[in-house]
Amino acid sequence: MIRIEEGAWRAMVEHAEACYPRECCGILLGSVDGDNRTATFAIACSNAYEGDQKDRFQLDPKHQIAADRRAREQELSVLGFFHSHPNEESYFSATDLKNSWPWYSNIVISVKDGLAAYARCFRANEDQTASEEEELSYPR
Repeated sequence: MIRIEEGAWRAMVEHAEACYPRECCGILLGSVDGDNRTATFAIACSNAYEGDQKDRFQLDPKHQIAADRRAREQELSVLGFFHSHPNEESYFSATDLKNSWPWYSNIVISVKDGLAAYARCFRANEDQTASEEEELSYPR
């Protein structure tokens, strides 16, 4: 299970809505306690994908390095990633699966007509051939 704290959720929603109608992307930092994860920070990242960003994203490597550094400095962990699906449902696409990393939580925010509608979370298996939905708790 992953729980998103209020401030992190607000940052995710603001980023998703600001990027609309393009996909947003970002990194989640927080703590791990057994099977439970708590995301304290959501770091908004630039979408570095050079094609049409309405249905693709790529994290800027500079932002990934900065997020990893921040996590170590604050004694936190990189828990996973988030991105949006503009005018689409929240699902883990074949492209998302292919570009995912096992173990990490992947939150997908459905953004309808510029407003965040809802989110779901997924985790890929070790060989990136399938994903399972992970229980997600976030402010509503």
